[in-house]
Amino acid sequence: MKKHAKHLSADERRAATVDAVVELAAEQNPSEITTTAIAKHMGVTQGALFKHFPTKDAILQAVMEFVANRLLSRVDKAARATSTPVAAIEAIFMAHIEFVVENPGVPRMMFGELQHAKLTAPKRMAQTLIRRYGERLHGLIEEGKAAGELSASLDTAAAVTLFIGTVQGLVMQSMLAGDVELVRKDAPRVFAIFLRGIRSKQ
Repeated sequence: MKKHAKHLSADERRAATVDAVVELAAEQNPSEITTTAIAKHMGVTQGALFKHFPTKDAILQAVMEFVANRLLSRVDKAARATSTPVAAIEAIFMAHIEFVVENPGVPRMMFGELQHAKLTAPKRMAQTLIRRYGERLHGLIEEGKAAGELSASLDTAAAVTLFIGTVQGLVMQSMLAGDVELVRKDAPRVFAIFLRGIRSKQ
């Protein structure tokens, strides 16, 4: 049975706060989410919220850390379940898509944080996530080239950029359409085109 928000431990309260922000971000503009709204969503007072997070920025940083750890854990698990670099790259793509479908508030927050002109702690965390994600893809693409699955002349850095941009593009289009399921529908066909461009021609 799910514990009531008022009877959670400190760690559980922090996790519940992160969940609340992600849920709210799926329903409204993330930049307009207030600590009052977060507390109300959780059924606690703002005072209770600030016992665990000194500022709203601290809450947003915790959300970004959650997103980074959960997403990277998800794609790592998907990649480990495969036997070839190309299969791992596809598994990461599809795992990322499923993560977005399950957590529609996450991309709204990511896009929102990356638009800030100043380098805030949440924005820094979002940038770190993209860098760590890219490093994983870079390693797999190099493995694919070494194994002859991918073109030996492939520009690895450009392929990583295209992969991440493809996911972001799919997500953005689903957001514009107001239908998160659209990203799941289009992903297999879009990935097939991406793969066709990086595969070995031999």
